[in-house]
Formats: sequence, C-alpha cells, structure tokens
Amino acid sequence: MNILAKPVNFLKEVRSELNKVSWSTRHELLASTGLVIVVTALMTVFIGVVDLGLSKFLSAIFK
Repeated sequence: MNILAKPVNFLKEVRSELNKVSWSTRHELLASTGLVIVVTALMTVFIGVVDLGLSKFLSAIFK
C-alpha cells in the first residue's frame, strides 16, 4: 500500500462510520442545550447560596 493510500482509506472509513451515527434533530439539540443551561444556572445559584451561608456561619463562629 503506498503512502497516500492509507490516509485516503482512513478518511473513507471515517466517512462510512459517520454515516452510521444517529444524529440528534435540531429540536432535540436545542432542548438538551436549554436543559444544560438551566441546570447549570440552578447549580450555580445553589452553590452560591450554600457558600454564602457557610461563610456567614463560620465567620460568626470564629469571630
């Protein structure tokens, strides 16, 4: 096999495998993205509130 045939063969196989992938629809992608953003925002608020509460609590104890 010559030196140019290997990369060409590899790219053909990659394309063949990508054709077998079950890709998400646009609606599924947008719904998943929205869910990730909402959960991340909720976790950020939760961790911020817990951090603030623990900071106030610990500063009151060690004052």
